[in-house]
Amino acid sequence: MKRKDAVMSIRLIVKHPDPVLRERAQEVTKFNANLHKLLDDMADTMYDADGVGLAAPQIGISKRVIVVDVGDEHELIEMVNPEIVLAEGEQLGPEGCLSIPGLQGDVKRANRIVIKGQDRHGKPIQYDSTEFLSRAFQHEVDHLNGVLFIDSAESVYEARKPEDQEQDGD
Repeated sequence: MKRKDAVMSIRLIVKHPDPVLRERAQEVTKFNANLHKLLDDMADTMYDADGVGLAAPQIGISKRVIVVDVGDEHELIEMVNPEIVLAEGEQLGPEGCLSIPGLQGDVKRANRIVIKGQDRHGKPIQYDSTEFLSRAFQHEVDHLNGVLFIDSAESVYEARKPEDQEQDGD
C-alpha cells in the first residue's frame, strides 16, 4: 500500500557486486526525522520496484533498517535493528532480489521465525512469522549482514519474465 500523505521519493537500487551489499550494516542509534525519511523512501522504492522487501544497504545506506510487505494482513512492516531470536522448521523456495535482477534461486530457510527490533520511534516490536513472511524477513536480515541469496541458494537460474509465465499458462 503506497503512502498517500507525502511526495514519493524513489532511491536508486544498488546492484551486485557493489561493495555496500557485502558489508555488515551499522546499528541505528538515532530515531529522528532522517530515519523516518529513510523508511519512507525505502517503502516508496520497494513499491516502485514491485518488491516485497528492501534493506537499507540496497539503496547504498549501511544501516540496520528493513521494510517488508508481502501483501498480507500486516501490510507495510518497518523494522529498525532487526534480530532473529528464534528459527525453526525448514522451507525451500524460490527467491529473487532487487539488487540482482534477472536471477532467482532456490533457498533453504527456516519456516518459522521470531524477529524483534524497533519501530521508527525506537519502540520495541516483534513478529512471529511463518512461510513467505518468514522468508522475506530472513532475506532482508541477510542483507544487513552482507549476505546475498546467491550465497546460500541450492541452485541459481534465470528469472522467468511475467510475460513468459502468462504465455505458458502459469
